[in-house]
Parts: sequence; C-alpha cells; structure tokens
Amino acid sequence: MSARYDRAITVFSPDGHLFQVEYALEAVNKGTTAIAVRGKKILVIVVEKKAVAKLQEPRTVRKIVELDDHICLAFAGLTADARVLINRARIECQSYKLTLEDRVSVEYITRHIAQLQQRYTQSGGVRPFGISTLIIGYDIDGSPKLFQTDPSGTYSEWKASAIGRNSKTVREFLENNYKEDKLVTDDDAIKLGVKALMEVVESPKNIEVAILRRDTPLQFLTADEQQVFVDAIEKEKKEAEQH
Repeated sequence: MSARYDRAITVFSPDGHLFQVEYALEAVNKGTTAIAVRGKKILVIVVEKKAVAKLQEPRTVRKIVELDDHICLAFAGLTADARVLINRARIECQSYKLTLEDRVSVEYITRHIAQLQQRYTQSGGVRPFGISTLIIGYDIDGSPKLFQTDPSGTYSEWKASAIGRNSKTVREFLENNYKEDKLVTDDDAIKLGVKALMEVVESPKNIEVAILRRDTPLQFLTADEQQVFVDAIEKEKKEAEQH
C-alpha cells in the first residue's frame, strides 16, 4: 500500500499516513541515544557518543550544542540536518535579542524549531528534517525547562525524555525511576541520566554528560567526573544483587 504514497511528501495515504514523515522518524530511531533530565535547579543532557575514527578530531563531532547563553540542544538523527536547524535557531535567538532586548524563552525557540520542521512536511520538493531534538534552558523567572521536538513539527514539555536508538527502553526506565522527591541534589539528576543511558550502551566510556545551571555556561563533565557517577551506579547494582 505504501509504495504509491511514499513518493510525494504532500500526499496522504488513504489510511491517513504521511509516509515520508514516518520514515524521518525511523531516521531518528537509528541515531545515537540522547537523554535529558530536569532537576530542581539543574538540567542534564546525557548522550551516547558516536564512534570517532582514529585520526578524527573528536571536538568536531558534537551532539550537544549551545543555542544561546541559557539554552542548549541535543539531537538524534541526521547530523547535517541538525546543523541547519541549529544555525537557524541560533540566528533567531540573536535576532530576538536585538529586536526586543531580551532573551528568548525556551518555549519560544522550541516553537520556532518545531515550526521549521513542520514547514518541511507540507510543501513539495523538500523532505522532512530527519532529527528529533531535546531543548533545555532557563526562563526569565529561573525555572528550568525541557522540551522535545519531532520531525512532524510537534513539540511538548517533559520532566525527562529520551530520543534516538533504544529511546523506548530508556523512556520506560525514566518513567519507573523519575521521582521528583528523590531528585533533591544536582548529583541525583546527573546520576539518573547516566544510569538511564547505561541501560542501553555497551560501555560507560561511550557516554557524554553536559549540565546547565542557571546563569552558568554549559559545562561538560570530564571523564574522571563521569567515572565517579558510573562507579556509584555500579556499586548500587552490586549491592542490590547481593540483597
């Protein structure tokens, strides 16, 4: 049935599907996993690092980027598509600041990205962006925010979410383990994000962690700092197995 309807992006199939948009979601599900967790006073992004070739410069392969001083984004899917969206979002952040002399809200820039993604599902001669994004940041009142966008152009706010490969497994883990009363400290939020990704990655060395605090630049954890959390999680697992 899909053979006749998946060639043109603007044509619905008789059962209401836009196959090209669904295929874009498949591209997202083939991308490396990204997780975001909203704590009380911290936002955490944990991503599965891509394998880097021996002679490649690792700093040029980034899945976590800054859009503005107070907003960051992680993505899963096609990196080239992400680069285009990221550049457009950064321009919008600066344009907003120049025009209104104020910083964008997290929902505003999320809506802008989602509108761009939706526009590419509705006209001929283009294809949808093959990425989903997790957008974290702080609003003017200091409240931490976490949003997710999809290739269809939908966006929604979350307490914790996952995109990319194995995202369903990770989301189920987060649903079972995310309890606001247990995320008392910043370390609790970081630990939950790392623990969630360790459920689906082969080695803890393939994990990259970034944290965003209010009025503080985005900070990437060093390998040693990450190892502290990994050791604590593995110790907890061993203790749980013994009991």
